[in-house]
Amino acid sequence: MLDVGIFAPNFKLQGSDGKEHTRKEFEGKYLVLYFYPKDNTPGCTMEAKEFTKYLPEFDSVGANVVGVSRDDTKSHEHFVESCKLGILLLSDLTRNMIQAYGAWGDKGIFGMGVLRKTFVLDPTGKIIKIYPKVSPAGHAKEVLEFIKAAKNGGQV
Repeated sequence: MLDVGIFAPNFKLQGSDGKEHTRKEFEGKYLVLYFYPKDNTPGCTMEAKEFTKYLPEFDSVGANVVGVSRDDTKSHEHFVESCKLGILLLSDLTRNMIQAYGAWGDKGIFGMGVLRKTFVLDPTGKIIKIYPKVSPAGHAKEVLEFIKAAKNGGQV
């Protein structure tokens, strides 16, 4: 079980940019890893667009934003293009990363699937915040405010 204060599991996944990505490549900056159920669905689109809207502010506080789902890279590329997203999306077809981060579980009437969860990692790769149940509206701003506070010595 992942918890605040431990190093986040590494990963190696294909991104919407056509490149392979690992956790270690993001070290040196904060990393927002948000897990979401499916490309081009209402809540997931809202969340991705909000993270994109605040991307300049995330950049200014030294934070990368990365979304993760089970969708393949073709789906991610279409999602990025059709919604004009500025964030990187990773494709976890095997569910290995999703399961390692505890973002796979029972979704009630929808059965098993990707749970909407967000992790904030510090520049060393340690987990400093976990959002175990996310509501898409306003989430990006909430995460941004947390990072600003953390960076300014606020409570983490």
